[in-house]
Amino acid sequence: MSIRFPLAMRQSSVSLPSSRVLPIDEVARLVDIQPDLVVRLVDWGLIDPVEISPEPYFEVSVVLRIRRILRIHYDLGVNWAGIGVVMDLLAKIDDLEREVARLKAERED
Repeated sequence: MSIRFPLAMRQSSVSLPSSRVLPIDEVARLVDIQPDLVVRLVDWGLIDPVEISPEPYFEVSVVLRIRRILRIHYDLGVNWAGIGVVMDLLAKIDDLEREVARLKAERED
C-alpha cells in the first residue's frame, strides 16, 4: 500500500446530509466558505453542478471534493489553476491503484 501526502487524504468528521443534491448555500455552509467561492470553483472547472436551473445544485460528494481543494490550496499553497492538475493526478492515482488491486486479485485466483 502506498502512502500519500496526508493533506490530500484526510477525511472529514462532519456528517453529510443524506439528500441526493444540495443547493449552493448548503454546500457553502458545509465547507464554511462563501457561496461566491463555490461559484468561482464552478467557473474554474474544479467542481460541476448536477443541475443549473433555477440555481445550481450539487451532489453531496462535492462537499468532500471542495474540502480537498481547499486543503490543497491553503495548506500546500497550490494556486487555483494548479489545483485542477493536482486533482486530475490524484484521480488517476486512484484509478491506477484500483486497477493494480484488480489485477492482483485476478492473479491470485
